[in-house]
Amino acid sequence: MSSAPFQGARLFVTVIRMKKYRRAVSVLVLKETEVCSPKGCGFVDQILLVKKPRPMDTWQLPQGGIEEDETPEQAALRELQEETGLTLPSVLHSSTQTYCYDFPPDFIARNNPVNDGQTLCFVVTRAPADAVVRVDHHEVDEYVWVLPEQISLYVKRKQYLEVIERVLSEGRKV
Repeated sequence: MSSAPFQGARLFVTVIRMKKYRRAVSVLVLKETEVCSPKGCGFVDQILLVKKPRPMDTWQLPQGGIEEDETPEQAALRELQEETGLTLPSVLHSSTQTYCYDFPPDFIARNNPVNDGQTLCFVVTRAPADAVVRVDHHEVDEYVWVLPEQISLYVKRKQYLEVIERVLSEGRKV
């Protein structure tokens, strides 16, 4: 009998690859609008949603990657301008909320991204009542201003919807 402890045994090695996530930021844009009812008129906030040209999870907040030399706030304002044409002066609030997700397999197959998904942080800003949105018809093909209670008619991912609701709650306190 040999003194070698693993003589004749097969060695199996499992290589675990850590997933890599792109840092990104999502922008909750509020716009005050007047609404009237038989009881009178008042002002409420609407939220900007954009539609991505893809088959699933098409409606979302404007968002995009954070470049190496940018803060999340700078990236948010840049992405907002690129996707919607809105040029806003500043961010009102940087949220404590984050949302991490993996890219879907069909996205990976089509685009061969260097990352496995994204980790979103969130900021809140406010657009003037007369703001004009101009989508780029590349990254975004439609937009809509919705009341908070209408977000779920557009956003279908439950976890993402819950994060948006928490960010909205934080943003209303600012």
